[in-house]
Amino acid sequence: MVDLRELKEQRHFVSSGRSIRRLLEQRWLVVVLALMLTGLGAALTGVLFKAGVNAVGSWRLRLLSEFPAWAVLPGLGALGGLISGLLVAKLAPAAGGSGVSHIMAFLRHRAVPMGLRVGLVKLVAGIVAIGSGFPLGPEGPSVQMGGSVAWQLARWLKAPIAFRRVIVAAGGGAGLAAVFSAPIGGFIYVIEELLNSARPVVLLLVVVTTFWADAWADVLGDLGLSPTATGLDNTAGFQLEREYTPLVHFLSIDLGYLVALGLIIGVLAELYCRYVLAMQRRGIAWFGNRIVLRMVISGAVLGGVYACLPDAFSNTAELQHQIGGSEANISMALATFVVLFFSTGLAAASGAPGGLFAPMLTLGGAIGLASGEWLQLLTGHAPDTFVFAGMGAFVASCSRTPITAMFLAFALTKDLLILKPILVASLASFLVARLFDSRSIYERQIKMEYAEGSQETAS
Repeated sequence: MVDLRELKEQRHFVSSGRSIRRLLEQRWLVVVLALMLTGLGAALTGVLFKAGVNAVGSWRLRLLSEFPAWAVLPGLGALGGLISGLLVAKLAPAAGGSGVSHIMAFLRHRAVPMGLRVGLVKLVAGIVAIGSGFPLGPEGPSVQMGGSVAWQLARWLKAPIAFRRVIVAAGGGAGLAAVFSAPIGGFIYVIEELLNSARPVVLLLVVVTTFWADAWADVLGDLGLSPTATGLDNTAGFQLEREYTPLVHFLSIDLGYLVALGLIIGVLAELYCRYVLAMQRRGIAWFGNRIVLRMVISGAVLGGVYACLPDAFSNTAELQHQIGGSEANISMALATFVVLFFSTGLAAASGAPGGLFAPMLTLGGAIGLASGEWLQLLTGHAPDTFVFAGMGAFVASCSRTPITAMFLAFALTKDLLILKPILVASLASFLVARLFDSRSIYERQIKMEYAEGSQETAS
């Protein structure tokens, strides 16, 4: 039996493609302005977001150097949750949560508020929440901020509805590209997850926007707006800087090991998705729309948990570097996995503005590092690409986007030799995860957060 919804979507894609081509022919200057300004807006919000999180996080670490953790972390987490929650609840409820599911829901014709107000609230509330200790990443907010800026620009320029959808998706990809310095990853993510489209005209618009955003991010970084602290965000001009420089050797036996790693991570990642979703359902069931209370309690609990842990866990950027640089031992890698596994689920359940891509990369890298160390002890050989293969595999399993995951992990090394091992592990984990559920964590969030059957378009 033919799915009526699929037929409607196919007809919509055909008609939207024609309208975009007409727009390119008749109002090409509008398109050029929209793409350039969208790239600039996505880059600016992404760079400001990272700089803000870095500034607040550095202040938090200075407090920890002067006062005991039990006196700082619970109170600071609760205060951050209070401020961020009030901003979201009073000014823009749509700014809560990851942000990726909001853009995906908009592109699936659900009524999702968009515009500069949502983007600005996401920017400030996300900086406060993540900087005060919520263990989330900047990429989800950057995707939503980029999409919100794009929507506002398209509306100001009186672009057709079909073009608004494309440029919102391109803005989301531009946000991802800017925050990870991964234009190819942002481009592929739009095609692979947000739009599910490979029409040439769409590819052209998206690739121009994502690369513009990455270039603007480099320019803004050269002007001193980029954060100076270490993390997943160092940029300097137009140089191709590598976050990590692993030695890459890909042997025949590594193929089997990488497939096995992908299978293990596929199962763990699906467990992670189900845990995060279960925590979000519990948060909604217990607190309903009282997001301020949710975030205050979650911030206090998270602060209390991290206060009981060794000091190393208070600096998530340093944890990421220890994992990415293969500096952690097996016990530290496993402890990092366990702590982030459970704490990010609690943070997501609070509705705090923050993404899951960065935690996913760290989770996958931790499993890859621990597995590599074990394999080395047992057999005397382990692939030197296990850490980055684990990163890609975990993202691929959760987001169901193996190609995007490959390029996000690649962006940390800028080494083409690492693409093949990452892809092997990512495809293996992706196929295993699909055996449990074909939908990504974001698609399942949409089903949970938005009423089924809503076809109203936010325009």
